[in-house]
Amino acid sequence: MDSLRTYKIKADSVIFAEDSLKDNFKTDARFFRFFAPLTFYYSVSSHSFGLKDNYSGVDDVSGAIDDALMSVYVNHPGLVVASEKDLKKIGSLHEEITAPIRHKVDYSRQESTAPEENFDAPVEIVIEKPNFWTFGGDYYLQFLQNYVSGNWYKGGESNYSMVASATLQANYNNKQKVKFENKLELKLGLQTSSGDTLHNIKTSEDLIRYTGKLGLQASKNWYYTLQLIAYTQFMRGYKSNDPEVYSDILSPLNLNLSLGMGYSVNAFNGKLTGSVQLAPLAYNFRYVGRESLATRYGLDEGSHTMNDFGSEFTIDLTWAFSEMIKWKTRLYGYTTYERTELEWENTLTFQFNKYISSNIFLYPRFDDGSSVRDEHYGYWQFKEYASIGFAYSF
Repeated sequence: MDSLRTYKIKADSVIFAEDSLKDNFKTDARFFRFFAPLTFYYSVSSHSFGLKDNYSGVDDVSGAIDDALMSVYVNHPGLVVASEKDLKKIGSLHEEITAPIRHKVDYSRQESTAPEENFDAPVEIVIEKPNFWTFGGDYYLQFLQNYVSGNWYKGGESNYSMVASATLQANYNNKQKVKFENKLELKLGLQTSSGDTLHNIKTSEDLIRYTGKLGLQASKNWYYTLQLIAYTQFMRGYKSNDPEVYSDILSPLNLNLSLGMGYSVNAFNGKLTGSVQLAPLAYNFRYVGRESLATRYGLDEGSHTMNDFGSEFTIDLTWAFSEMIKWKTRLYGYTTYERTELEWENTLTFQFNKYISSNIFLYPRFDDGSSVRDEHYGYWQFKEYASIGFAYSF
């Protein structure tokens, strides 16, 4: 019993010094009743039942301790609750350190301390005001030429045409609650026709349109919106071999002010973008400068202005199918529940490279407020063209 021969008795958390044992220890099993519970040590039984004296040369105190413990093991086995093997699993209370502890030290080359430099250079702090405005746009200039000889067996006539378009945008978004979007669309198409003896040049496209939208965010994609749409044209509009003017700048001029809800569209990983405006309350103002065109655009004869109220919706989307193919569509509707205007503009763009593109434009329109009703199409009107030429976006 090595741990007991260091002149200390370890009896499950109780320790007696050697001096106290020499004076007060009694080799009586009753003494160990104070040390409950007890542990069974193998060296005690080896000393008592061994064939030879296992404790030769050992002092009397240690032998007396072993005799007393053996008496308890035999006469009071109920006090023994553990064995020396259990103690070894837990670990000893104290382990003597026989080998010196050496710390591993990594040596490195000592560097001389660099002198501290005192920098007194002035530091300028610039605080920039955030810019919530973004600007962009695109424009194109495209041409179409068609030549037909005078003796062409199917007939026809030669013509030249040109279409120029510019779209400018200035949008404000403070990334919190307020959005203010502005878009100006300018488009002018000119054509010549050898069969028109009255006009050298006529317009095939003519548009000046401003769309402004002020939005207050209601949820992630929905906004309370106030939208203004104003549009007119650059030049007079004619028909072939007809001296009558069918339209002119400020004839008509349309203003539509609507209040409703707007939805910001961003789908298919940003390939489909745009907005949807739904306005149950809309005010429409129409001005016609040429008095002769008043009835043609729904005004009373001799009048220049018309006011009415109704409902309006606008769907303005751009879908980029790929880097080369893009579709722009605008569906606009306004109704007073007595008359209805519906316009659906579609532009399919094929971008061959950074500067060359081709456009296919389809534009059906319905207006039952017009005084002129066609025999074949009724109040429906159609326009389409295809062109190729220069295009640039920024």
